[in-house]
Amino acid sequence: MVEVSRHDIVIVGGGAAGLRAAIAAAEADPGASIGLVSKVYPMRSHTVSAEGGAAAVAREDDNLELHGYDTVKGSDFLGDQNVIEYFVEQAPKELALLENWGCPWSRNEDGSVATRAFGGMSTKRTWYAADKVGFHMLHALFQHSMRYDNIVRYDEYFVTKLLTDGGQVRGVAALDIRSGEMQAVLGNAVVITSGGAGKIFPFTTNGMIKTGDGMSLAYREGVALKDMEFVQYHPTGLPGTGILITEATRGEGGYLRNAKGERFLVDYDYGLGTKAELGPRDMISRAIIQEFEAGRGCEGAYGEYVRLDLTHLGEEKINARLPFVRELSKIYVGVDPVHEPIPIRPVVHYMMGGIDTDVEAATSLPGLYAAGEVACASLNGANRLGSNSLTECLVFGASAGRNALAFSKQGSDGNEQTLRSQAEEEAARIDSLRSKSGSEKISRIRGDLNGAMESGCGVYRQQDTMQACVESIDQLKARVADLGLEDGSKVFNTELIAALELVAMLDVAEAVANAALQRKESRGAHTCRDFTSRDDVNYLHHSLAWYEASGRPRIDKKEVTLGHWEPEERKY
Repeated sequence: MVEVSRHDIVIVGGGAAGLRAAIAAAEADPGASIGLVSKVYPMRSHTVSAEGGAAAVAREDDNLELHGYDTVKGSDFLGDQNVIEYFVEQAPKELALLENWGCPWSRNEDGSVATRAFGGMSTKRTWYAADKVGFHMLHALFQHSMRYDNIVRYDEYFVTKLLTDGGQVRGVAALDIRSGEMQAVLGNAVVITSGGAGKIFPFTTNGMIKTGDGMSLAYREGVALKDMEFVQYHPTGLPGTGILITEATRGEGGYLRNAKGERFLVDYDYGLGTKAELGPRDMISRAIIQEFEAGRGCEGAYGEYVRLDLTHLGEEKINARLPFVRELSKIYVGVDPVHEPIPIRPVVHYMMGGIDTDVEAATSLPGLYAAGEVACASLNGANRLGSNSLTECLVFGASAGRNALAFSKQGSDGNEQTLRSQAEEEAARIDSLRSKSGSEKISRIRGDLNGAMESGCGVYRQQDTMQACVESIDQLKARVADLGLEDGSKVFNTELIAALELVAMLDVAEAVANAALQRKESRGAHTCRDFTSRDDVNYLHHSLAWYEASGRPRIDKKEVTLGHWEPEERKY
């Protein structure tokens, strides 16, 4: 029989957004019980890998209006302006609070918080802790969360299903990876904070755990995935590994050079002349691809690349501001940036789309909330500004935790027997996958998925390759039915987890590809060679992908919440 545990709310994901949600709920009601379920130990969450910084107004030459405008413009006017206004107002409070909890922000000589420039920002707005900000943020959050006895952690539990009763989410079915046993973790509200899905692509900054599990959970329970066609490529990833070389390198004065040694960004027609290396990520990624196509890329073992030149910054500055960049470059490509440029190329970094939520982090399913990269409020619209995402985890994680707790106090608990029965059905389904006979291999389907997504939904897109991608995903979904697993054990059955992740990845991939195929314009990260202009008349709207068990997702529209920032041509 499935073991049952009960809390006031259940949080799925132990990174920055999940920990912030847990702390917010614990502070709001010290008597409330918060279940925190994570498929990895919280300090292994992907937040720890963030390097560059977190955005919030801190300087005299900055203000909330300017941060809001930069975010709206960066989103190519697809961001919801009520969400953006709430975000910029809360951002400085959250980063200051994090310092009170022990995050060691870098300081100026006068003791004020140091800020650096990031792409698309009008001024230096990015708070940083050298170039290991995610590491320090996650440490501060995790250590602070340990002050609260009412936060109960379920480390290394993989959530496979949302449990519902009476039209409301009532908890989750979670597989204990260590024992192989299923557990029903119940609560009258659930917050999903499980991160993005970059691993649907072959070349990404994302760690292996970023497989879209949380998006799939909501999607399969009838919650739409919003704006999934917008996938951000970061312009500076290491060839071969995808490891991120932070935007802070350009914020500190680094240059991008082509095979001829030219600072090519100053010549591009995106209006980057004044911004150059500090243009938005989508525009710089496209410029690099155009350099490749013009024959000005450098040839390497892992394909073409351009060079990120930091040599003029000097060893003292690199060691003080970018020590981790130097370490990564030396270890993974054998290059010391003090003395020679770093090879880089565009790499999938972030999903602008996610679970459809409102400004309060609520979804269309009563009791279900989401925050962080897994969610789409929409703060980021068609393109996220660098350094907004870490702050987003804090702002909307806190909101989700508080609002989920308030919701949980309304009404009565669900029927425990009904919920236990759902968890037992899920346990039986999972058990049937162990040692499942079939001719298909996880690695083969995953590799084919990566190839289809790279070909159809890359930096540049066009109708025929997107259509081919959609058809490939249809075939891959059919092939999963013939999946074969060799490991029948229960304890740490990583093959079983990989199979469950594969299904989630296909869910996310079909939402991305089908939404992309229907957006016949170029906006932000969605750049179509056969529809080269932004079309506000027909496409100034969000896309909603709804799960259909029998075929492709249904794609609907949702209005963008506009405000006093009127759509204009996006130039820098």
